[in-house]
Amino acid sequence: MMLTLLISGPKQPENDIDVYLEPLIDDLTSLWDGIGGVYDAHNGEYFTLRAALMWTINDFPAYGNLFGFVVKGYKACPICGDDTPSHRLKNGHKICYIGHRKWLPINHPYRRQRAAFNGKPEYGTPPEPLTGEEVLHMVEDGDRVCWKKKSIFLDLEYWKYLPVRHVLDVMHIKKNVCDSIIGTLLEIPGKNKDGIAARLDLLNMGVKTDLQPEYGERRTRLPPGPWNLSRAEKREVCNSFYGMKVPEGYSSNIKNLVSLQDSRLLGLKSHDCHTLMQQLLHVAIRSILEKPARYAITRLYFFFNAICAKTVDVSKLDKLEEDVVVTLCLLEKYFPPSFFDIMVHLIVHLVREVCLCGPIYFRWMYPFERYMKVLKGYVQNRTRPKGCIAERYIAEEAVEFCTEHLSDVSTVGVPSSQKMGVSKPLSGCTVSVVDRDLLNQAHLYVLENTEEVLPYIEQHMIHIKTAYPKFRKRAKWLQDKHNSTFIQWLRFKVQSELNEEDNHGVSENLRWLAAGPNMAVPLYRSYLIKGIKFNIKAQDDMRTTQNSGVYLLAHTMQVASAKDKNPILSNMGFYGVIQEIWDIDYQKFTIPVFRCDWIDNTSGLVVDELGFTLVDLSKIGHRNDQFVLASQVKQVFFVDDPMHRGWSVVLSMPNREYNDVIGDDVLGDVRIECEPFTRGMPNVETFDEVVVELGSQNIRDGCEDILVE
Repeated sequence: MMLTLLISGPKQPENDIDVYLEPLIDDLTSLWDGIGGVYDAHNGEYFTLRAALMWTINDFPAYGNLFGFVVKGYKACPICGDDTPSHRLKNGHKICYIGHRKWLPINHPYRRQRAAFNGKPEYGTPPEPLTGEEVLHMVEDGDRVCWKKKSIFLDLEYWKYLPVRHVLDVMHIKKNVCDSIIGTLLEIPGKNKDGIAARLDLLNMGVKTDLQPEYGERRTRLPPGPWNLSRAEKREVCNSFYGMKVPEGYSSNIKNLVSLQDSRLLGLKSHDCHTLMQQLLHVAIRSILEKPARYAITRLYFFFNAICAKTVDVSKLDKLEEDVVVTLCLLEKYFPPSFFDIMVHLIVHLVREVCLCGPIYFRWMYPFERYMKVLKGYVQNRTRPKGCIAERYIAEEAVEFCTEHLSDVSTVGVPSSQKMGVSKPLSGCTVSVVDRDLLNQAHLYVLENTEEVLPYIEQHMIHIKTAYPKFRKRAKWLQDKHNSTFIQWLRFKVQSELNEEDNHGVSENLRWLAAGPNMAVPLYRSYLIKGIKFNIKAQDDMRTTQNSGVYLLAHTMQVASAKDKNPILSNMGFYGVIQEIWDIDYQKFTIPVFRCDWIDNTSGLVVDELGFTLVDLSKIGHRNDQFVLASQVKQVFFVDDPMHRGWSVVLSMPNREYNDVIGDDVLGDVRIECEPFTRGMPNVETFDEVVVELGSQNIRDGCEDILVE
């Protein structure tokens, strides 16, 4: 059971939230003690209902209010507590949270490096997280250095037995980290972690002294650091974002977030930051920065993709935690201390929370943020928001209740959820008499991917080997002969079986399949397949979204060249762009297929060292096998690669789960996962050179100085 508590009104509770939640604490205490007389309809008996609060889902300031913990200052981390690695910046007047080397193995070389970090070696050990009992004893004994007041949840009898009471919200952590990275790279005012104060703080720490500001009569000059971009690189990043076209429903229009005039990204929402950190940002920065700093950011990308996955491989969590610690240490090497606010530090604890609480998507705030938007849409009178929400919710609930008792009636004003099994055209059609060779190509593909036809395929292959014994060992010749003769052979074979008395169990579907499709084929521009919208390329060219990219994993024959007489059968991935959507008519039923331009896997596809799949959309292959069943493909999209002109990076749509029934599911789609990459995190040894402790060079070559008025 999931309890959602929504608090709204002209005055928010903030620090006095314990007053608002006292009734909730009483109810939770009653549930823990047990409520008798609850009827179990399945077993037909009464039982005692018991429940316990596992965790709350909220942003970090609310974490402090609910937990009674101080989430600012030297001891802002609720997990590290008194041992939070913090440092006050004298000129920036803020607390930064550096010192992640203490989470490294005791013999790691980073522990001995000074100039690249804070000027000191690191011999410390990571702090041990406090248990519920330890926190309870500290509060009861008055040792409340980190607590601003007693948490209301300490009144619950079972609090001390559970290791986690409030969880870290990955949504807000990811958004804040994304804002910091984008703001620092593009020097966005208010989000930029660099500046005169940041350089003076480096000087006070005795590290990266060659980056200190140089004062002039009118302006101050800041030498470019490893994190700074040149003006050309900023334009390149913004142009990359400006040119991105993503599938419908993937994110907001990225183009609207880009200011080409100022070379900035503005108005990023939480889900925009999610898509940037999961996929888009790391394509845009492929050709900028030097390799060490760029790979440090890219490692964050791999970490968030791994931690936000639907399924968690427990055996890999220890390695993932080691990797994220190294990633934070790399960021300390290449970014100023002011970059490391408390949200960046909390990344080091996310793997621990996965171990305790399971997959992230059960605990982030995306569904609640979306539902809050729905509730805000109910408000018509701003002076009475709670009354508007209550009345509108009751009205919709009544409409939904009535429609459940009426047949063949759809809800009015209440959108129904998309169904995974629904496939239907989304545009008008143009009926055209297509080329016979193309129609046979599509018809053959349908036959070879229909289960009822598989026994006939085996019979036909035996027939060919018997008729042509000289070629029985030449797999490619046999396959070509099968492709050219199977349609006609199947038609006569099924017809002969139908003419016999026992009919050989030929089904109605097989009869119409063998007879062949109608020459007049309806052509569509847009089609809905299992809740996913697909467009043809010509339709995408007129829109701001991209829904024409597809990926197919097929068990196929692979040949090294045209003269290869020993092909290999194995799984192979194909990337393509939909050119036409056909609804093949077999008189009694229709089957939607896509005619695609497939990328030549030999010359038009490569996988780089980080696992990014790159394709050249101009290199088309497999022209004799253009068709695919619409139900077999997965949607992907292509983003121009800024590093290699003419090539595109392949990115996949998140695996969204739609409801199979129409219901009041306020959580909606809570699972957002991106396609895993073929390679793991970038190896540190590939770019992390030995740091020279004295006189190390930190100024970035080929980048303009930063001038501050």
